[in-house]
Amino acid sequence: MHIFSFSPFGYEGAIVSVEVDLRRGIPAVDIVGLADGAVKESRERMRSAIRNSGFEFPSDRVLISLAPADLRKEGAGFDLALALAVLSEMNEVRTDDSEKILVLGELELSGIVRPVRGIHAAASTAFSCGIKKCIVSADNEAEAREVRGMKVFAAQSLSEAFEALCNPELFTSDSQTSETDLVPDSCEEIEGVLFPEENTSMTFSDVTGQRELVRASQIAAAGGHNLLAFGPPGCGKTMVLQKFPSLLPVLTLEEAQSVTRIHSLAGLLSPSNPLKITPPFRMPHQTASIEGMCGGGTNCRPGEISLAHNGVLFLDEAAEFKTSVLQMLRVPLEIRTITLSRAGRTSVYPAGFQLLMATNPCPCGNFGSPGKLCLCSARSIENYWKKFSGPLLDRVDIRIPVAEEPGARNEKPLLLRELRIPVARAVHAQRKRQGKKNVFLSHQEIESYCTLDEEGTAFFDRESERRKFSRRACDGCLKVARTIADMESDSNIKLCHLKEAFKLRNDCGPA
Repeated sequence: MHIFSFSPFGYEGAIVSVEVDLRRGIPAVDIVGLADGAVKESRERMRSAIRNSGFEFPSDRVLISLAPADLRKEGAGFDLALALAVLSEMNEVRTDDSEKILVLGELELSGIVRPVRGIHAAASTAFSCGIKKCIVSADNEAEAREVRGMKVFAAQSLSEAFEALCNPELFTSDSQTSETDLVPDSCEEIEGVLFPEENTSMTFSDVTGQRELVRASQIAAAGGHNLLAFGPPGCGKTMVLQKFPSLLPVLTLEEAQSVTRIHSLAGLLSPSNPLKITPPFRMPHQTASIEGMCGGGTNCRPGEISLAHNGVLFLDEAAEFKTSVLQMLRVPLEIRTITLSRAGRTSVYPAGFQLLMATNPCPCGNFGSPGKLCLCSARSIENYWKKFSGPLLDRVDIRIPVAEEPGARNEKPLLLRELRIPVARAVHAQRKRQGKKNVFLSHQEIESYCTLDEEGTAFFDRESERRKFSRRACDGCLKVARTIADMESDSNIKLCHLKEAFKLRNDCGPA
């Protein structure tokens, strides 16, 4: 039998082999293999837990080796693996030599097994390495069972874990067999696409006077396009964009697995419902640092852009973020991954997020508002918009000015289900046609899926030349037009779709 544990680092992490040798000498416990302070302290926790669980601790000299030897081991998640390896060697537990077991858990001095973070990531990594069994804390059981095919034993105490080690039949696998089993019954199916249950705080019934922004949000949700809303304070930008998650469908199983892995590494999973089937919605504060946004630390923990993978990153008051933070978003928006290098090691996190931004037109917020006085100088307004830079704004396909519309109080309330129907049509069409969102189409795929008729081609060439669009901006307009056509169940992009796409790409900044 081979006992393994998991060392979290970045997105990948590493499987660690735990070996024990009992030898003659002065009684002591030696741990080799670049163990940090928390792992070395597990010697004392393990000793007390073994004795308080009714076992005898060996009076020999105990050597514990953690391999690979050149990989730094960190955290208290090794406690249970070390204790079981010692008990297995001392009691000469003999099973199939080819059997491999993943063991993760922190030990209390009484022998109770405490939960640790990163269980889903550890179990999925172990399963890909051929390890089909794992022992975890009872509080981590649901998280481990989300890995299909993994046989799990949930241990309340060290004695229970050792019993499972001696009796392989105690390991059980999850009974879930299909993707539909993972979706809660409360989800609503529209046009063949599943949406989360309606939340009364996330409906659009209280939105008045912002039909254009709601329409732009619909299109952004349908195709995954980045969006910037700019307008005076109190006009409703933040309120509408905070309701944006209600327009998004639930994730596919493949999308949910990668999101769950990232949130597992960050320790953000709920014990009762560990699989993340709803798209994440991250809203960091304006004081966020580069490390907080892109990730880092000793273990290369995920940052906000990775936590928003397959979901939304919403920057409210975006111009108040540091310029360096905003410019850092440019590369991840393009390649949908971020590479972190720390202490000679490198990790690649997925970062396929959708960017939403809301900002004022100037520092005081009154620039361009009729009946209001702007106190900002031309230079301060120019510096305010310079924070975004042309290359960043070029990656934002939808830029919508927001102003409170007079006489909009008597409008008919917007119903969430009616807003979801066009989004569902577009999502269903994209999954069937190319298997990904329109925003992720490459230039070659745009040429295949975004064909124009003669009238549309003439308008597109004329308008893009007049507005001096870059190649990226031209591709962005075509992708938005493709999304609008999908929302209306049109297989071809029409002139009206192109006109709306160009209209949504407004010029930003001081006129």
